[in-house]
Amino acid sequence: MIELTRLDGTELVLNAELVAWVEPTPDTLVTLTTGSKLLVTETVLEVQERVVAYRQRVFSALLLGVPGERVLFP
Repeated sequence: MIELTRLDGTELVLNAELVAWVEPTPDTLVTLTTGSKLLVTETVLEVQERVVAYRQRVFSALLLGVPGERVLFP
């Protein structure tokens, strides 16, 4: 999960696995695999970095058995 901020300032937590693509329009538009779209204050690069960091944490926990990391699937 990654934390993002809507344009009105409210924070949300998004399942990073649902991100289909991210584009600047001029605000950052996140399109999900479900077809839903979110406008967020973070830049495209910030969203990308958060998704990559999330996936690194998940795969590290799976492959290395990192103590303290919660794995949400077997």
